Amino acid sequence: MALNTAVIYGSVRRDRQGIKAARFLVKRLEERGHEVSLVDPLEFPHPLLDLRYREYEEGTAPEAMQQVHGILDAADGFVIVSAEYNHGVPPALKNLIDHYLPEYRRKPTAIATYSAGTFAGARVLASLRDTMATVGSISIPAVFTISMVGKSFDADGNALDEAYDKRVGKFLDDYEWYARIMKVARD
Repeated sequence: MALNTAVIYGSVRRDRQGIKAARFLVKRLEERGHEVSLVDPLEFPHPLLDLRYREYEEGTAPEAMQQVHGILDAADGFVIVSAEYNHGVPPALKNLIDHYLPEYRRKPTAIATYSAGTFAGARVLASLRDTMATVGSISIPAVFTISMVGKSFDADGNALDEAYDKRVGKFLDDYEWYARIMKVARD
């Protein structure tokens, strides 16, 4: 069963390193036969939350929001790639997530966290799981953590540490299991 996956990345910082991890996951999903869209807040800028997508009159939402709505609505599931900012969700990621609601319902979310240091963004996990549950998505049990993200991948998303190539398989196996079951149930 082919799956359509939206990889949602959440940093807009100068010299951001997590985009490398997002590209790595996009490549691995594509290698597994997924149709993949990368939702990057620099590519799809959103205003600070005032109106959610569904609160706009049809056809009047900003173009970036209309595009992201289409991506999220068509997706069978999501892979979120998130840093940890002061133990919390990066503002650009939270803002992006909050603009949508029905697009997430009854679809799984796999969460990959990263940091520049050794903690691998692990403290943001609980907050992201709560957020995604609130918007109707079930986060899978498996997590993909990435420490020292700037030294772990090249700019094209290739792993510089072979441990990531080995670990990602189990993470994506778990995601696909949930995505397939939930797709069948939704259909």
